[in-house]
Amino acid sequence: MLQDDGSSSVTSSSPLQNFPMMSLSPNFGGSPYQWLKDLKSEDRGLYLIHLLLTSANHVANGNLENANTALDQISHLASPNGDTMQRIASYFAESLADRILRSWNGIYKALNSTKLRVVSEDILVKKMFFEYFPFLKVASVIANQAIIEAMEGEKMVHIVDLNASEPLQWRALLQDLSARPEGPPHLRITGVHQQKQVLEQIAHVLTEEAEKLDIPFQFHQVVSKLENLDIEKLRVKTGEALAISSVMQLHTLLAHDDEPQKKSPLGFKHLNGLHLQRAILNQNTLGDLLEKETTTNVFSPGNESASSSPLSSTASTKMDGFLHALWGLSPKVMVVTEQDSNHNGTTLMERLSESLYFYAALFDCLEFTLQRTSLERLKVEKMLFGEEIKNIVACEGGERKERHEKLDKWFQRFDGAGFANVPLSYYSMLQARRLLQSYSCEGYKIKEENGSVVICWHDRALFSVSAWRCRR
Repeated sequence: MLQDDGSSSVTSSSPLQNFPMMSLSPNFGGSPYQWLKDLKSEDRGLYLIHLLLTSANHVANGNLENANTALDQISHLASPNGDTMQRIASYFAESLADRILRSWNGIYKALNSTKLRVVSEDILVKKMFFEYFPFLKVASVIANQAIIEAMEGEKMVHIVDLNASEPLQWRALLQDLSARPEGPPHLRITGVHQQKQVLEQIAHVLTEEAEKLDIPFQFHQVVSKLENLDIEKLRVKTGEALAISSVMQLHTLLAHDDEPQKKSPLGFKHLNGLHLQRAILNQNTLGDLLEKETTTNVFSPGNESASSSPLSSTASTKMDGFLHALWGLSPKVMVVTEQDSNHNGTTLMERLSESLYFYAALFDCLEFTLQRTSLERLKVEKMLFGEEIKNIVACEGGERKERHEKLDKWFQRFDGAGFANVPLSYYSMLQARRLLQSYSCEGYKIKEENGSVVICWHDRALFSVSAWRCRR
């Protein structure tokens, strides 16, 4: 139970009451970590969370010897092939270790100098995410409906996809446009992606589909990172009705405001780790943690999101400039999908606390979707979620790209750039709910928030979809 004064009360029968007082020395009890092997599954999960917070606090304060001891204990309990909490702990522990190593540039560079990042593997794992989770499918259904409604009666339609990595959304849109009572428009799609081969594959799929449906169609490729995008290369023409789509991309632009003032990965002060620890250690299971986190008064990551971002009260030069440039193109609609969580806090403890809840929910989704021995599951967890966690926890300055923010922050940014929110229609919500129902899993939910949609796992918000138009 959580008491009114914010302290925690644990029954005397629970071994968790002793966690904060246990020595981190590897030699207590006669046998190194022998007692860890005797922990039950639920206690092990809670103790892993305790160790992660302890280790993060030591890292934040530069106590590397103590951090090393806590990480050593985690290594005896965590496993990328274990249960949900063991898997999560593996990637957060790896991220904390990576953060420590980054303070020694020579060692870090030497250890990473021969690592190869295979582009085809990155593409494959993102396709797996699209396939195994409903989040992006729901987002694409909502986005397509918003575009169709905005383009009603238009004869020349131009769609700019700021993250053209998947053709299925636009293939579905082609099919919807072919069924318009007034006939399909002339459609031009401009895809932006840093890998030319990805754009070529999308162009092939969509051109084939357009020919089959007898729709006049062009696909324009722009090979570029979003941060380096030249707006002129989008080739927006007079007389076209423009729609813009952005899927989990805009948050990366927030990193550029930090570039001149890079900080050491060490040296952040602990703010809320103790409160989070108290809240977590009073939950019986990871599922309880996710369900009860939103009702905990002692510490709720979602409740402090508005104040913990470094950009809460100041503008982002790069983001503002980019959104104003898009506003200058006069789009009829812009649909934005983003992770709905605050991973852009100023301190390590803020980011670790919030991201622990967020990724626990995503790992939980996979627990209900794929077997623990599944190679596909391991790839998604390691190559996608693991890399995002590492970026959030280990990186600072311009290297920290995964700066996810809550929907209310995006409302502030778009409003400041001259956009007005377009409430999503009842029909788009209906389509989204039907799609989620087809997954035969009660954990997936959607809710309406200020005319936008938030996609959840149980009560935990994970992704938001919002639509915007130019305010003249």
